[in-house]
Amino acid sequence: MPDTRASVAVDGPVAIDLEAAARWLATLGIECVLPLGLRRIGQGYSNLTYRLTDAEGRAWVLRRPPLGHLLSTAHDVVREARIMAALAGTGVPAPRILGVAVDSDVADVPVVLMEFVDGVIVDTMAAAEALSPERRLGIARSMPAMLARIHSVDLAATGLTDLAGHRPYAQRQLERWAAQWESSKTRESPALDALTRRLASAVPEQREISLVHGDFHLRNLITAPATGQVTAVLDWELSTLGDPLADMGSLLTYWPEPGEPSCGILEASTLAGFPDRAEMARLYLDETGRDPAALRYWHALGLWKLAIIAEGVRRRALDEAHNESAAGTPTLAQIDALVQQAGEIADTAGI
Repeated sequence: MPDTRASVAVDGPVAIDLEAAARWLATLGIECVLPLGLRRIGQGYSNLTYRLTDAEGRAWVLRRPPLGHLLSTAHDVVREARIMAALAGTGVPAPRILGVAVDSDVADVPVVLMEFVDGVIVDTMAAAEALSPERRLGIARSMPAMLARIHSVDLAATGLTDLAGHRPYAQRQLERWAAQWESSKTRESPALDALTRRLASAVPEQREISLVHGDFHLRNLITAPATGQVTAVLDWELSTLGDPLADMGSLLTYWPEPGEPSCGILEASTLAGFPDRAEMARLYLDETGRDPAALRYWHALGLWKLAIIAEGVRRRALDEAHNESAAGTPTLAQIDALVQQAGEIADTAGI
């Protein structure tokens, strides 16, 4: 007689009731054969992401907020699902949303079910080293073009015009992340406070508003094994409306170059085949015609924001060990190095 119980294969806490998940799939009209299996995937520090499988090898992805205390407005998987669902048919490839469970017995928090997209994710050095230089170049060239596509999404047609306020994005980012720093910091940092004041005094003029991914880098992309083309953009948790150059600044933030000190960022871009930051910026600016001077500001702000995010990751890991990702917990030295690098970029930009 076949086993009809749900099963678990996951490091750390389950955080998902698999028997309830099986009932949920049935209500969604999704066929599955028990037992179900669950495995945490990805290197992410924030929302917990799992691969859900059935006895016949079908796969889906479940996503839920992290364990423990959550900051206000953070880790909103329902909002994230709304954005991803709105992108259907736009040419921006995001996994298809299959269901959203709120106030259910699947978990004690909202849970999102989405399709599983197969492909290559460059989320570790081993994954990057396994690629040829030609494939690395293909991935890199695909990234600025994908960002340009995200930034051209029609907000009215997708119903995303009200996704966020239309006040100048830099001011909103400074307010939000400065508040996050105050809520999650594990110590005082005069250097970060000084950088916050510098960035606030040099906010560039906002000339346009577009959809902004908010966390666009190698780990959040699925690429085609044969060509390196981006086939899915993941992790829309920080997506909002704002200045499109902010996304390119984020990409440069996560794009270290050979010889630079390690800041805890994936160093895949230091391998042969990946272009340097100047070339990545050129590809995007040639595609969009946007302002190269303003991009330097957004690069500095991206490093500042990453330092604050890393501090929050550290706080969550200290508060709840199960929230620690496979990539480990950022160290104070790594966070301080990000602040220093941001200050150096700000120096070159005249901030």
